[in-house]
Amino acid sequence: MGDLLLARHGETEWSRDGRHTGRTDLPLTPRGEDQARSLAPLLTGRSFALVLTSPLVRARHTAELAGLTGAEPEPGLREWDYGGYEGITTADIHRTRPGWDLWTDGVPPGRDFPGESPEQVGERADRVLSRVAGALEEGDVMLVAHGHLLRVLTARRLGLPPAAGRLFRLETGTLSRLSLDRGSPVVAEWNTRP
Repeated sequence: MGDLLLARHGETEWSRDGRHTGRTDLPLTPRGEDQARSLAPLLTGRSFALVLTSPLVRARHTAELAGLTGAEPEPGLREWDYGGYEGITTADIHRTRPGWDLWTDGVPPGRDFPGESPEQVGERADRVLSRVAGALEEGDVMLVAHGHLLRVLTARRLGLPPAAGRLFRLETGTLSRLSLDRGSPVVAEWNTRP
């Protein structure tokens, strides 16, 4: 059984500024490109049974700069749909909605995006995990995607509810690894940088 490797895309202008970036397709900043390139040495010597990326440019470009070849876009790896909170910081949301919490409250629909609850993101993560299950039997699998989605996916891989993703802070341009210990999924590495 292989390991499940997770790479969060490099920095974008909005991730740097703490703005919720779901469906808005932003490019990497120059620092984000450097972060993506810095993942390459961590992947040297590894082969993958499957490499999947979010269809958004920031994840696809991260995969390319990290030297991953043959990556397939996977719609289930797109970031949480932040609905009416797209492009807004948590601090700004708290000005009008004190006590709001993404992990328990989800987001309201927006003009352009419908928004998702933690459970809906968890369902997408479960579908991705089902898709990669066979490939994990053959070897390591690499997923390149987004912070909140990968946190939910980690929680689901560990058998936790989607909202438990709040426990796994994930930095831009980092590599994490989920493995097995005596047959049970575990976090083997988290937020690794060269």
